Amino acid sequence: MTHAKYSTGPALLFCPANRPERFAKAAERADTVILDLEDAVGEQEKDAARQALIDHPLNPERTIVRINPVISGHFPADLRALTQTEYRTLMLAKTEDGAVPAALPDYRVIALCETARGIANIAAIAATNNVVGLMWGAEDLIASLGGTSSRGTDGSYRQIARYARAQVLIHAAAHGKAAIDSVYLDIPDTSGLLAEAQDARASGFTAKACIHPSQVPVIRRAYYPDAQEAAAASRILRAATENSGVFSFEGQMIDEPVLRQARATLAAWEAGEQ
Repeated sequence: MTHAKYSTGPALLFCPANRPERFAKAAERADTVILDLEDAVGEQEKDAARQALIDHPLNPERTIVRINPVISGHFPADLRALTQTEYRTLMLAKTEDGAVPAALPDYRVIALCETARGIANIAAIAATNNVVGLMWGAEDLIASLGGTSSRGTDGSYRQIARYARAQVLIHAAAHGKAAIDSVYLDIPDTSGLLAEAQDARASGFTAKACIHPSQVPVIRRAYYPDAQEAAAASRILRAATENSGVFSFEGQMIDEPVLRQARATLAAWEAGEQ
């Protein structure tokens, strides 16, 4: 099964699969909803969550289902529930190699790489045909390393977390897959989220996941350029029609990589205006 490059929109919102009363509202607010059968659902509520998945359908093109990892024991039941829905994009928690995604050829798989083994095998995971995207998870990664916190006292990621983040981004880009940045857990800290989402966009992540509806507009603000950025990009592209090769414009050296960035800025601006 061949998969076209997968697009989610910039803001992905996790929603507990055992809370069907939240499904529609999550779908209204986010670009893509991640119905979560894993961390957000307690052991005693897994069956109810799977049934809610079946009984309360959303648009399958704008919905991802996060299923439990193979080692959890819930994996077979999650897959059985999926066969009773139209959802064909799943997020595989704690992906550690390419074998499990490859064994699910009828699904588009977003590999959630959140363990030391997953990051170590990231190249093979990204190369798997039906893996359409990669995401990383900071806290589970640090736990798998025996650590206690992914961030330092200033709120920034520790070096090992930044390394994992970079690995996911680089290997996703190398294989033409979507790259999804991890969630920001401090919900009231909108300025911190904005800064991190702006960094994700500037670095090349195609989207950022979030855990609360109030975080969606912050992520969109980071991903969609403002009018000033769009105007600057337009000026650069207009100047390129009057110059060839490398040239100087408004104090900046303009070459093909800068032109590609300007085109991407305009494309994002137009997407945000829709």
